[in-house]
Amino acid sequence: MKDMKVLHAVHPDDFKTYDTEKIRSRFLLTDLKEENKANFAYTHYDRMIVGLVHPVAETVVLGNYSNLRADYFLERREIGIINVGGPGSIEADGKTFEVNKLDALYLGKGVKEVKFKSEDAANPAVFYCLSTPAHQAYPVTLLVHADAVSTELGSLNTANERRIIKYIHRDGIQSSQLVMGLTILANGSVWNTMPAHTHDRRMEAYFYFDVAADQRVFHLMGQPQETRHVLMGNHDAIVSPPWSIHSGSGTQNYSFIWGMGGENLDYADMDPVAIQDIR
Repeated sequence: MKDMKVLHAVHPDDFKTYDTEKIRSRFLLTDLKEENKANFAYTHYDRMIVGLVHPVAETVVLGNYSNLRADYFLERREIGIINVGGPGSIEADGKTFEVNKLDALYLGKGVKEVKFKSEDAANPAVFYCLSTPAHQAYPVTLLVHADAVSTELGSLNTANERRIIKYIHRDGIQSSQLVMGLTILANGSVWNTMPAHTHDRRMEAYFYFDVAADQRVFHLMGQPQETRHVLMGNHDAIVSPPWSIHSGSGTQNYSFIWGMGGENLDYADMDPVAIQDIR
């Protein structure tokens, strides 16, 4: 068994002293893109695992890691998976699910064998994964993009016209503690999650995708009165502690997956921050 990269928890007082490189090393995950393997990082924020599986010419098997001290990856965990690439499939304990772009698959505690595959090596699948500890086994569930709950928010006047799609949440796919969905910004819109918020009861991770190669997203983080920014590109992920806002603005419109683990499954459990109070 191999080890996962580990991100340790950071105190907000320490965060104030960080320079750009230290912020990037403590929160940003840019090294999850290797093809034909499962790339995972273990965080000490609600023990969430963030990962990317990019099968191109080979089927990728979800292996085990010494960090887990488990007989197999999902022995005491659940995992949510969203495809942001070409057509693919996931086999879970012998049953195969077609998972196309923006479809989501949830695998509950106790699923032993998981295999990821692309249908076309020229247009490979890219599976983004979030895993949290699970106290109960919930059914394996596929939710295709067209059937997910979708909400239109914002406007072009504030450059944040966007569509929010929820997959794993209190009123959607059932889980022990994982909440997961994505946001798609309309052409001409670049701001996400502004006005910003925190939620002390759970952490969050963002994964940006459909970002053009020559474009970037300025991801904002930190306590509301002590913010910093991180430049992020396509298929970069970042961890947001419970004390931090998580917002951003791009040089062009983009999409991102949000995922949370912690005390509850209520998507709307947020502590809002007024724009004029952010520093």
